[in-house]
Amino acid sequence: MQATQIDGVDLQIESQWLNAELGSERPLIVFLHEGLGSLSQWRDFPQRLCDATQCRGLVFSRPGYGRSTPRTEPWPQDYLQRQTRALLPAYFDAMGLADERLFLFGHSDGASLALLFAAAYPERVRGLVAMAPHLFVEDITLAGLREAKRAYEAEPSSLKAALARHHADVDSAFYGWNDAWLRPGFEQWNIEADLATLACPVLALQGVGDEYGTLAQIEAVGRIHAAARVVALQECGHAPQRDQPEAVIAHTLQLLESCL
Repeated sequence: MQATQIDGVDLQIESQWLNAELGSERPLIVFLHEGLGSLSQWRDFPQRLCDATQCRGLVFSRPGYGRSTPRTEPWPQDYLQRQTRALLPAYFDAMGLADERLFLFGHSDGASLALLFAAAYPERVRGLVAMAPHLFVEDITLAGLREAKRAYEAEPSSLKAALARHHADVDSAFYGWNDAWLRPGFEQWNIEADLATLACPVLALQGVGDEYGTLAQIEAVGRIHAAARVVALQECGHAPQRDQPEAVIAHTLQLLESCL
């Protein structure tokens, strides 16, 4: 656990270093999980990626998830922008990373965070992978959220049981994400204008069969940031790290080499 203070509130953040023995001569990949994710839900993918790229890694559960401090109130609808401005800088500083240029690897909500952080703090990011990012709200996204809520609240709920293996407070994780997106007004949420200052190399990946978004999301990344590489993965849904891990690793290695 890493103690971190955000806006005067003391938080404990579940954290894990990977390949720390490599030292600072190798890039540090920071993994940013999805809206229902956590440190443990990445499974062995971060270690596989770090081994393949010979990089160090940092995996953590954001507050409200995993074994980190649970959420105490609803997430505001701009929670990703707020986490960009407050949570991530404070956490990285607490981990001793104030002077290190990071390589970000984000999935879904975490991909949106990676893009937002790189745009807000270009001097702190050497490159990033945005995997199944959300830049704006689509009907398919809201339909998926409604279906997830029905599945979570069913009796018995296999979804709730599965998530409970990864979160100390499973309601904190599920409703923080689900309620924010389904609250009236969220359909207007859009971060495209926030990304105009992106400067680092970017790889935007998405599965053709993504249940939570269309390829318009990664196409928007390419439109906003001309240097971005946009890749649509066949036979792949919302979690490319599970559906197409070897392809994700190969594309990430290619991007990393361009950042060294």
